[in-house]
Amino acid sequence: MTGVDAREFAGLAAVVTGGASGIGLATATLLAERGARVACLDLNPEAVPAPLLGLAADVTDDDSVRAAITAASEALGGIDILVNNAAVGALGTVETNADDEWHRVLDVNVVGIVRVTRAALPHLRASAHAAIVNIGSIAAWLGLPQRALYSASKGAVQALTLAMAADHVSAGIRVNCVNPGTADTPWVRRLLDAAEDPAAELAALRARQPTGRLTTGQEVAAAVAYLASPLAGSTTGSVLAVDGGMHGLRLPTPSAGAA
Repeated sequence: MTGVDAREFAGLAAVVTGGASGIGLATATLLAERGARVACLDLNPEAVPAPLLGLAADVTDDDSVRAAITAASEALGGIDILVNNAAVGALGTVETNADDEWHRVLDVNVVGIVRVTRAALPHLRASAHAAIVNIGSIAAWLGLPQRALYSASKGAVQALTLAMAADHVSAGIRVNCVNPGTADTPWVRRLLDAAEDPAAELAALRARQPTGRLTTGQEVAAAVAYLASPLAGSTTGSVLAVDGGMHGLRLPTPSAGAA
C-alpha cells in the first residue's frame, strides 16, 4: 500500500456510531483492516460483522450511550478514536417538516454527537492519539432544495466540530469533520426507490457532482481514516469535502452545439 502504513492504527481502539451499515460500516471495516480494534454502536448491533464488535446504542438516550461507551472501553481496552456517524435524513422545507420532526432529527444528528462525545471524553483524554471525526454533509455548505431540516442539522455539525476542536485541543484531542457529497448508501437507495422515476432521480444525483457519479462509502471511510490517523497529528478543526468536486468546482454548462 504505497504511501500508507497499512497498520497505522495498530494498538488503537475506535468507536463508530451507526456502524452497522453504509458509511459507518465502511469506516469501521477500514479502521479494522489497518489494525484498530473497533466497536460499532448501532440500533441493530446484530448486523455488525466480525471481527467488529457490535454494541446496542440509541444516540438519543443518554443512559444507552453511556452504557455502550463503557462496554466499548472495557472490551477494547480504552478508546482512542471516535467517529460520530449516526444520523437520520429528512426531506422538506421549513413549511413541510413539523416541529416533532425537527426535534427528532436534531436530537439524532446534533445532540446525538454531544451525548456520545461527552461519554467518550474521559477515555479519549487518557489516549496519546485521541481523535474525533464527525460526519457532516455537503448540505452544510450548499443550498439544496427540500433539505431545510437536514441542512440545518449538518450545518450545526460543522460548527460544532470547530467548537469542539477549540475546546479539546489542549487535552490532545483532535476534532475534524468529513462532508460527503451524495453517497451511494442504503438511505440514498431508499430515497431513490421511493421516487416517482428512480432512474431519472439517480441520473440527476450523479449529474450534480462534477465527477458524474455518486460518492462511495469507501471513499468517505478513507477520508475518515486519514483524519483519525496518528499520521495526521497536526490536523484539527478541519472540514474535508468528499463530494466529487460539488463544493469547490463550478464547471461550465456544455453548450447546445457541443459535440
